[in-house]
Amino acid sequence: MGTADLDTALDAARRGDERGFTDLWVSLNPLILRYLWVLVGQCAEDVASETWLHAARDVREFRGDAAGFRVWLFRVARHRALDEMRRAGRRPEDPSGLPGIGTDSTREHAAPDDTADAALERLSTEQALQMIAQLPKNQREAVMLRVIIGLDAKQTAQVLGKRAGAVRIAAMRGLRGLSGLLSDAAALTEAPPIREALVEPAGHARSTDSGAATRATGFVDEVTP
Repeated sequence: MGTADLDTALDAARRGDERGFTDLWVSLNPLILRYLWVLVGQCAEDVASETWLHAARDVREFRGDAAGFRVWLFRVARHRALDEMRRAGRRPEDPSGLPGIGTDSTREHAAPDDTADAALERLSTEQALQMIAQLPKNQREAVMLRVIIGLDAKQTAQVLGKRAGAVRIAAMRGLRGLSGLLSDAAALTEAPPIREALVEPAGHARSTDSGAATRATGFVDEVTP
């Protein structure tokens, strides 16, 4: 669904039109789930449900366009995820239930950017998200929101409550750390390309920002201060 269609759906949802709200959910929920998965793992669906309940309650009061709604929705999702972490006593820096990937390698191993780019082409969506989940929390969120979801630095900063410069640095460091994990995994898998899978859920139209994943190429150069 394109930006204009999302604006139309948002306007309808604000008027109480159930179809408009459903269109927002179909377009944005797959991305919300992926973002939440790297924060709260298998609780992602429950937290997403809480996020949409909040949205359904408050959407009529929202003022802004579809781009602003997307930022607002991810901020709500993040707050619900932080609540879940506190309830579960989970450390955000130590995601559980992710097999086969050591947490120390992201701190030590930084392969060239072109190696990470090539490895992305060979990983499944699940493998990629598992690797992103191994990054420190600030880097993991910055990579997800900037590269996978497609928010710009200012929008990501609004979601995270940080400065845009800090977001750029966290994304740069996250991608450099991720490149080592990706290059190691490239030799171990023959999975289909990930770029489209990360932004185009099966059974749904392409994401509102169809170039989100492809911005991984050259992204480190863009965010270098």
